[in-house]
Amino acid sequence: MALTPYNILRHEFIGLRVEVVKAGCDDYLCAGKVLAETQKTFTIESDNKRKKIPKKGSVFEFILPSKARVRLEGVLLLSRPEDRIKKKHRIIFA
Repeated sequence: MALTPYNILRHEFIGLRVEVVKAGCDDYLCAGKVLAETQKTFTIESDNKRKKIPKKGSVFEFILPSKARVRLEGVLLLSRPEDRIKKKHRIIFA
């Protein structure tokens, strides 16, 4: 199944390009590649540094291989990756 804006929540985020567009702390604002994911955080490589960004309180913009951009609230991503891909989500595009 190809990665699209409609099924992004059921896919792996590791390896995707991402930009943190909103966060509780300005130090968390960055852009780079997702290296790891836990229940509550993403580890992002940005400027040859690794940053651990909390999902709660952050907004992420993922760049898909098709160059499409998808902006997601971090609270939608708060679960273990292996559990998130099993859930049914309804995404509404504005």
